[in-house]
Amino acid sequence: MRFLTPRFLTSIHRRGPAAAAAMIFSFAALLPISASADSVDQAKRIHDRIAGVPPDAATLASMRDDIDGVNARSALDAALTATQDPEFYRVTLKNFAAPWTNRDRSVFVPLDDYIATVIGMVRDDVDFRQVLSGDILYTGSGNGIPAYSNSSNAHYEALENAGTDLQANLLARTQSAVTGLPSSATAGVITTRSAAKAFFIDGTNRAMFRFTMLNHLCLDMEQLHDVSRVPDRIRQDVSRSPGGDSRVFLNNCIGCHAGMDPLTQALAYYDYEYDVVNDPDGNNGQINYNDSGEIDPVTGTRVEEKYFNNNLNFEHGYITPDDSWDNYWREGQNKLLGWDESLPGSGAGAKTFGEELANSQAFAQCQVKKVFENVCLRPPQDSADHNQIDAMTTSFQNNGYNLRRTFAESAVYCMGS
Repeated sequence: MRFLTPRFLTSIHRRGPAAAAAMIFSFAALLPISASADSVDQAKRIHDRIAGVPPDAATLASMRDDIDGVNARSALDAALTATQDPEFYRVTLKNFAAPWTNRDRSVFVPLDDYIATVIGMVRDDVDFRQVLSGDILYTGSGNGIPAYSNSSNAHYEALENAGTDLQANLLARTQSAVTGLPSSATAGVITTRSAAKAFFIDGTNRAMFRFTMLNHLCLDMEQLHDVSRVPDRIRQDVSRSPGGDSRVFLNNCIGCHAGMDPLTQALAYYDYEYDVVNDPDGNNGQINYNDSGEIDPVTGTRVEEKYFNNNLNFEHGYITPDDSWDNYWREGQNKLLGWDESLPGSGAGAKTFGEELANSQAFAQCQVKKVFENVCLRPPQDSADHNQIDAMTTSFQNNGYNLRRTFAESAVYCMGS
């Protein structure tokens, strides 16, 4: 059944047999909404949708009063109360962010620095655009918890294994102070160790671009395909005549690479380094950034060697000289992504690249749609749902890109009447 979500099942597992029975009863609130739901039913449903667990009696009474308008409060206040349950952070948000951290988009992964940073940002009502550009990282605290390490995920796995209350024990820190990356080279979750392990490892760094677009603009490469863009920045590794047929390049390859390669240049100084022989999965590797004065021995510049992979495929292709980037998709069909006209559409490095993406209309809509589906347990289906997505997107932008509020607004919309 679609209501048996990983969030719900994980909540049952974590809270143990004693609480399992109560949680099973709360499952009834996830069944199709009754038209006769009263304020108590609505309060239960809001809490279940947000935290995945039933509220205690005092919380239920408070939320019921909010829904009934006592003391000039509202259903939104009730939903914001539900976001104070520790399970919202430990389970709901963990499962919400987990698929963004791996290529399989699996929810069944350990807590890591990427997920913890998303959780902390939501808890602290941080402008969520910072998720792609901020000098920000959340670590935890607790007895017996090892310190953060640039070459291990042990810190976060220990937090999770100990059942740590993430609402109470996550600490906001600057990524540069924790990891040693220059502040100018930090770009929110893009430059976390977890993201580097998943998307900077091997390859040509196009994976980081593709999954950032997929996870944070809700668009995969097929949806961005535009053969009308100028192909002057496509790298040497892309054959101009795949299989000896140039039409394949002109009608297919160019559609992604003409826009992707000028943007992916922003990531040219990053790699994930690990011992291929003794650590083939890269579990003990770490992110590498070529700072000013650090020269790659193969390229003779700060650009990582991977940007020259298969450079004989088309030796007249673009040779990456630095990390400057340009957004060719500000024109053509992808102009509809709603790029911020106050930004220049070009820059250098991952931070300004992240700012370009996070200030687009597509970014805001994507976050709201993901929250809606997470809370309402379905994608938007009709004109009322799509109008609600539009309204919440405007609210998200007008309220400082506060994602916790978006969870609350989604829960109110799906609470029944």
